[in-house]
Amino acid sequence: MKKNQTQIDMLKDIAMQIIEKCDGLPLAVKVMGGLLRQKRMRRREWNNVLNHSVWSVSQMPEELNYAIYLSYHDLPPSWKSCFLHYSLLPKGTRFYVHEVVAMWISEGFVHGDSHDLEELGRQYYEELILRNLIEPDKKYIDQEVCSMHDVVRSFAQYIARNEALVAHGIESGIFGTLNSKKFFWVSLESTGSESDELEWSSLQNHISVRTLISVGPIKFNLSYSLLSFSCLRILHIQYAKFDTLNELFFRLKHLRYLSVKHSNISKLPESIGKMKFLQYIYLFGCQRLVKLPGSTGKLQQLRLLNLSGTSIHHIPRGLGVLTNLRKLFAFPAQTDGEWCSLEELGPLSQLTELHIRGLENVPSSSFASKAKLSEKVLLSYLRLSCTSRHGHDGGLVKYDEKIFEEKQRLIEEVFDELCPPPCIENLPILKYFGRRLPKWMMSTAVVPLGNLRILTMVDLPFCAELPDGLCQLPCLEFLQIDRITSINHVGRKFQQPSRHSVLGSIVDLEVLESPELERICNLPKLQRLCISMCPKIKELDGLSALHTLNLEDYDMKTLPGYLQGINISHLQIYCDISLLTSIAKGNSSPEWDKFYHIQQVKAYADDDNNDDRVAQKWYVSYTRDPFSFETNYIGASTFVSGEGEEEAMSLRRARKPLPPTRCLRRFPSEPEM
Repeated sequence: MKKNQTQIDMLKDIAMQIIEKCDGLPLAVKVMGGLLRQKRMRRREWNNVLNHSVWSVSQMPEELNYAIYLSYHDLPPSWKSCFLHYSLLPKGTRFYVHEVVAMWISEGFVHGDSHDLEELGRQYYEELILRNLIEPDKKYIDQEVCSMHDVVRSFAQYIARNEALVAHGIESGIFGTLNSKKFFWVSLESTGSESDELEWSSLQNHISVRTLISVGPIKFNLSYSLLSFSCLRILHIQYAKFDTLNELFFRLKHLRYLSVKHSNISKLPESIGKMKFLQYIYLFGCQRLVKLPGSTGKLQQLRLLNLSGTSIHHIPRGLGVLTNLRKLFAFPAQTDGEWCSLEELGPLSQLTELHIRGLENVPSSSFASKAKLSEKVLLSYLRLSCTSRHGHDGGLVKYDEKIFEEKQRLIEEVFDELCPPPCIENLPILKYFGRRLPKWMMSTAVVPLGNLRILTMVDLPFCAELPDGLCQLPCLEFLQIDRITSINHVGRKFQQPSRHSVLGSIVDLEVLESPELERICNLPKLQRLCISMCPKIKELDGLSALHTLNLEDYDMKTLPGYLQGINISHLQIYCDISLLTSIAKGNSSPEWDKFYHIQQVKAYADDDNNDDRVAQKWYVSYTRDPFSFETNYIGASTFVSGEGEEEAMSLRRARKPLPPTRCLRRFPSEPEM
C-alpha cells in the first residue's frame, strides 16, 4: 500500500498537467483516466501521454477531441475497428454484448482460435469499457448492455466517415446526395414518418457494403434489394415490415450474421441451408414465425441461434449435428414425433449459453437426463423456464388436485435431471411450479454451483423456502427473487455464516413481489438492496454494509418502521401520491422521523388524476448535509425548522420534474435471451 501511495505521489504532478490539458471537460478527464490505467505507473510512460504531439495540433477538427484521439490512437488495430464499428449502432436501440461481439467476429476483427472467438471478443468489449470509450448501462448487470457518449460517437463516426454511411433519423432524398465514396458499413435508422422512403437505387451502387444495419419501419423489398450487396457479412434488420426472405437470399454467400429482430417475417427460405458461412441467427421478437426450415441442420458453422419471442414450438430433427453452436436461446422442449427433443442437446459440447423453455412439456425425466447438461464443461449461462403458469394461482391452465400434484412431481423430477456443470456462473429459473427447488440446489453443499455469480428466480409460486445450501456459495454476487409468492422465511443456515463462505458474500440483492416475506437479515456484505411489492417485511437486520435501499410499492401508505433502525446513505422510494404528499411536508410529516437521518432521500409518484395526457411525475428530494429539501409537488406545504431553515425556505417547486429512474435492474437474460 505504501509503495502504491508513493507511486501516486510521484505521478501526481503529471496527472494534474494532463487534467489541465483536458480543459476541465469531465468526459475528457474520464477517457484520459481510462488510457492512463492501461499504462505502467512510471513517469516516462505518463510523460509520453502528457507530451504527445496531438496536444500541439492547433487546428484539430471540431469532431476530434484531443483526449479521445489519444485513447483511440493507443488502441491496437483490431480494437480500433471494433470501436469504430460500435459507433454504427443507433443509440436509441439496445444491443446486447453477444450481438456486438458477433458482429465483430463476422467482420473479422477478432483474431484467435475459433473455439475462443466469443471470449476474445468479450475481452475487446471489456477493454473499451475500461478505457471509458463505452459505458455500461446500470440497469443491466454484468455489463450486458453499454452505451456510447454522444461526443465519443461523433468522434468515431468522423474517423470512419470515408468508409461508413450513418443516417440516423433519415429523411426522404438522403441517398440522392451520395457521392462516389466506397462505403463498407451502412447504418440507417428510420423515424417512422411517412417521408422515410429510401432511394435504394443509389445505395445499391455500393456493392462493397459488408455491414448493413437498419432500424425502424423502412420500406423496401428486402429480398431483391439486398442481392446486389454480394460482399455482405452482417445484416441487422430491426422493426422492418416484410413477410419473408426470397429463396434467392442464399446468394449472399459471405453472410455471417443475420438478425431480423421484431419483424413480421413468417417464413425463412428453405435455401438458407446453402449459406455455408452463416454463424449467427437472431429471430428475437418475430412472433409470426412458427417454424424453422428443415435445412437449418446443414448450417455447420452456426455458433448462435436465438428463437426468443418467436412462435416456434418445434424444431426439425438434426440440431444435434450443429456441434459448433455456442449459444442457443429459447430451445423448445418438445418430444413429439419428428421434432427435435432434449436428447439432441447432448452432443452440443461447445455450448456456453443455453436457454430451454417449455419444460412442462417434457413427459419424463429420462428425456431431461439425455440433454447431458452436467457434462457441458464450457456452459456458463443456463436459463430454465416453463412457458405458462399452472394450478390454482390464477394461471392459464387449471387441473384438478390429483392431476396437478402429479404434474408438480414430474416437473420436480425433470429439473432434478437438468443439473448444470460446476462452471455455471449465471442461472435464471423462471415459471417453475414445483413445490421445492431442484435437488442440486437443495443440497447443503450445492456442489454444482461453486462458481455461480448470478442467481435469478422469477415466478415460482409454490416454493416456500430458500435452500440452506445457498449460504455456502463462495462466488455469488447478485441474487434476484421475483414473485416467489409462497416464501415466508429462509432457512437458518441460509442466514448464518458457514466455515467455508456465506451467502453473506452478496453485495447486491433484489427481492420482488414476495408478499409473504417478513425478514431480510444476516447479510454482512450487502451494499445495495431493492425491495419491490413486499408489504409484510418488518425487519432488516445484520446488514452492516448496506448503503443504498430502493423501495417500490404503490399501495404503501406509510414508510416502513424499520427505516429508523438502519444506517444507510441513500434511499429511493416509488410510492403512491398520498405517501409522497406526506413526505413532501418535511419535518411536519409523520414520516420525518423515519428518514431524516439518511444522507440522501428521493421519492417519486405518478399523479394518475392529472388531466394531462401524460401523468405528472412528482418528486421529493432531501439531502441531510449540506441541507436541501426540494419538491415539485404543488400541494406541498413544507417547512423545516432549526438547522437548515434558510435552505428549506428556498424550496423549488418547478413544474418540470426530475425524471425518475425505476429501482429495478433486469437480469441480463431478460427479455432477449
